[in-house]
Amino acid sequence: MSDLGIDYFKRSQQLQSDFLRFANVPEEGLPAETHQVLASSLTRGTRGYIEKIANQINGCFEKGWFDGCAVMIRRLVETLIIECYESHGLQQNIKDQNGDYLFLRDLITSMLGETGWTIGRNCKQALPKLKDIGDRSAHSRRYTANKKDIEKIVDDLRVATQELLYLAKLK
Repeated sequence: MSDLGIDYFKRSQQLQSDFLRFANVPEEGLPAETHQVLASSLTRGTRGYIEKIANQINGCFEKGWFDGCAVMIRRLVETLIIECYESHGLQQNIKDQNGDYLFLRDLITSMLGETGWTIGRNCKQALPKLKDIGDRSAHSRRYTANKKDIEKIVDDLRVATQELLYLAKLK
């Protein structure tokens, strides 16, 4: 077989392999191979949708989809704040006049001022940082997150996630 034939054959095998791998992705998605951003032990046993968001955070990071990772981090923070309010029966405190939950900026402001619990200093400092990177990745046309952007907030994410899970009575 000529070099061209060998290259064609190798490429054909690679395409077949890629097709089978992607065609067989289950409807629920695949588990992240690593947990470089958020340890699975933090969210395991909470709620299925929280576990899935954490999985997507890790999966996006390991694939190099850093904007997706940042947006999922933002979504996790928003979800956990709402969980805190709901677990304490205070969800009306974070809804507008139409009964819709507030935007994340207002959720964080409310969370930090809530008298129904005490939030730690490190979590108070982390929440705005986590919101900021998620906002930039979701809303800024010219911003694209990179690996270092996510790595800078990994500790903040762990601190905030752990504290909010406890406040939401999920751990």
